[in-house]
Amino acid sequence: MNYDVAIIGAGPGGTDAAEHAAAHGLRVVIFEKNKLGGVCLNEGCVPTKALLHSAHLLSEALEGKKYGLTIPEAAFDLSKVMARKTKILKKLGAGIRIGLQGHEVEIVTEEAQLTGRSDAGFTIAAGEATYTARHVIIATGSRAFIPPIDGLSDVPFWTAKEALELEELPQRLVVLGGGVIGMEFVSFFSTLGVEVTVVEMLPKILGPMDEELASELQKSFEKRKVTFHLSTKVTAVREGKVIAEHEGETLEIPFDKLLVSVGRRAVTDGLGLETVGVELQRGAIVVDEHLQTSVPGIYAVGDVNGTSMLAHTAAREGQVAVHHIAGIADEMSYRAIPGIVYTDPEIAAVGKTEQELRTAGIDYEVHRVPMTLSGRFIIENEQGNGFCKLLTDKEGVILGAHLFGNGSSEILVPAIMAIEQRMKLWELARIVFPHPTVCEIVRSATLH
Repeated sequence: MNYDVAIIGAGPGGTDAAEHAAAHGLRVVIFEKNKLGGVCLNEGCVPTKALLHSAHLLSEALEGKKYGLTIPEAAFDLSKVMARKTKILKKLGAGIRIGLQGHEVEIVTEEAQLTGRSDAGFTIAAGEATYTARHVIIATGSRAFIPPIDGLSDVPFWTAKEALELEELPQRLVVLGGGVIGMEFVSFFSTLGVEVTVVEMLPKILGPMDEELASELQKSFEKRKVTFHLSTKVTAVREGKVIAEHEGETLEIPFDKLLVSVGRRAVTDGLGLETVGVELQRGAIVVDEHLQTSVPGIYAVGDVNGTSMLAHTAAREGQVAVHHIAGIADEMSYRAIPGIVYTDPEIAAVGKTEQELRTAGIDYEVHRVPMTLSGRFIIENEQGNGFCKLLTDKEGVILGAHLFGNGSSEILVPAIMAIEQRMKLWELARIVFPHPTVCEIVRSATLH
């Protein structure tokens, strides 16, 4: 029961860290009270993409005539789509288990709690057993934040978790929150013909993401009859209606189903952090550039540290933490963390936005081209549009990249690498991109 590394939480950060640590010859135990894969696999990233892909295929089929195809019987079978989603989750969950077992990681399906320290390291209680580890990585993730809105607790509502288990489509859906998660559900439900209304406190959707991207996505959804109430505060929820205020006016917005998607909060309760003195700030665990907490030997990766609540960030943070434990020089960089919105059309971004650069007083240049410069994009997106925008400083160093259009998530990678490596525009322009591909639009932007 003595280990080199104990990991609490088996989401992307925890499982990647476990395999990486084991590959470096460390003896590893991982604790997960729910399903392997965490929120990302079971009630977040993966199931939403499974549903969105089915909805996108339906949209393509219904618009087949644009591609010279006639598909008269295209229809959406919700029960079969949900069954496929469940099958995918089981397959990927089994793959995670096989991967951990292949690295000889001990898997404990119990809730774990730090109980103190001993000469051998930190002690952890799980079930009826006690474990000891020289190092601990906390990777417990986050949960949906439920705002203190009058009457909300008296009305049945969805978070992302419940929305992914729906058995029938509502006629009218109100989404509280215009962030990334909310917008992906807006895309899914509006594609299937649900009447969708979005209520957002901020003057724009997608929070800190590029204003142009947010505006274009909103316009795209409005063409599907999605209604947006921006700069609007929800004051109460009653059976079948949301009561809100906008510029002094009271609004009553009817719904059949209500989806609450106003952010997430780190899961730190019940971990016993206070027994060893781990420092928290605004509910999240404080870490340094090695993901080490205020207690040497204890690390926190992923959503629980509140820095960047994204699965791919968690995976890299887990690697950095393991490297520090193994004595390998490394530190976390957040310079080029990609952000994707898997809507239809898709959004992908990395690095600085124009708003951030203006606020910081940094002179910058915009290199913007339409997606229709890519022959492959035109082939695959009849009557579709979009753009690729690169932001550079006056010396040509690439600071940000923002893409709008289907396929954006898959073609952002060269821009991510360029920003992380502080490449200049001319250096990226010298890279040979394959043709015809959508990704060559990134190179086209370097030439404008």
